[in-house]
Amino acid sequence: MNHWNTWSAFRAAQQEVVLPKGTAAHIAVTIRYIDVGQAQHGTVLLMHGIPTWGYLYHDIIPPLVAAGYRVIAPDFLGHGWSDKRDRFDRSFQDQARMVLTLLDSLALHRVDVVGHDTGGAVALILAIEHAQRVNRLVISNSVCYDRFDDDMLDFGHPLRWKPRPVSDLVEALEESLALGLSDKRRLTLDFRQGMIAPWQSEEGKLSLLRNASALNVNQTMALVDRHGDISAPTLILWGLDDPWQKAADGRQLAQEIPGALFQGIAGASHWIQQDAPDKFSSSLLSFLAH
Repeated sequence: MNHWNTWSAFRAAQQEVVLPKGTAAHIAVTIRYIDVGQAQHGTVLLMHGIPTWGYLYHDIIPPLVAAGYRVIAPDFLGHGWSDKRDRFDRSFQDQARMVLTLLDSLALHRVDVVGHDTGGAVALILAIEHAQRVNRLVISNSVCYDRFDDDMLDFGHPLRWKPRPVSDLVEALEESLALGLSDKRRLTLDFRQGMIAPWQSEEGKLSLLRNASALNVNQTMALVDRHGDISAPTLILWGLDDPWQKAADGRQLAQEIPGALFQGIAGASHWIQQDAPDKFSSSLLSFLAH
């Protein structure tokens, strides 16, 4: 149960909610999310980054459910199959607001939070500014200082990318997916197709450009002085081969968050959930159990 053989099956399993005007954004927005499992041991919120969506966790969710957790895995604003209209901001603060609104709609007050890539920045915002909502915190290969992926930053130049065909964007994404995996056998056809599918249209292309244009180092550097305010038990779980989010950042973050544990996973790169799902799951479950 909850083992998805294809990305399209994962998408079909998503639920949908319309968050009212003035809550997550100044307009009503539609959010797609996975909600599976029974909360025998709590609820785990899984947050992806750019340019991925909830499907990044497709191999991580089943072990969590089997261990007795309810799992919520939303697609961020402008990402995946959530609202992609060119009508709202996609900053980390806006994504955090969306997540809090989604949790409120599900009557979830306190959850275990897992954030990857830009989702890690959103997780830090939640742990710092909404500490009462975060039970335990896991940060994985996250943007947390001023080290951002140049490829994603390049997408944030609309005048450069907007006139180019979708095929150029797809080619660049294919290269990025390959570069972020240590075990090239994990670059499966379904993973490639699933990660690229949301962007493979003019609407999708524009939404990715808007997401990339929202990447702003000031948003992460504004959190640095408050890393020490985080009170949730914290695990920094890092694929050591990451070409973009270096392990040094993860180690520094672990030193700045009181009591945080740094755990590196050798032989895994940026897309660690796809690269080493068994190691990621076992490390996550071990941390959540204590």
